Amino acid sequence: MIMKLQPVQVATGSSDRESRLVFEDGLLVAVLVQLSSEHDSEAGHWFLEAGFGRVDDPHAPIFADLDEAQAWIARQLSETRPVG
Repeated sequence: MIMKLQPVQVATGSSDRESRLVFEDGLLVAVLVQLSSEHDSEAGHWFLEAGFGRVDDPHAPIFADLDEAQAWIARQLSETRPVG
């Protein structure tokens, strides 16, 4: 599994713009957004703005850093469960 993060700016409608597109083996699997200072104690943490396939989870945690987010995404991708 080869995961690549590409920095982008996302128009979220808030000041949360710093983001990463997450690719696994060349396929887009997630969009992570860094939380701004509007989020007080969670400022600087990362949020799963969108997940695709096995990474689609409306209850994904907020991640302390990108390493934690990548580890969670890798676990989601390695699970053997139906996609959908």
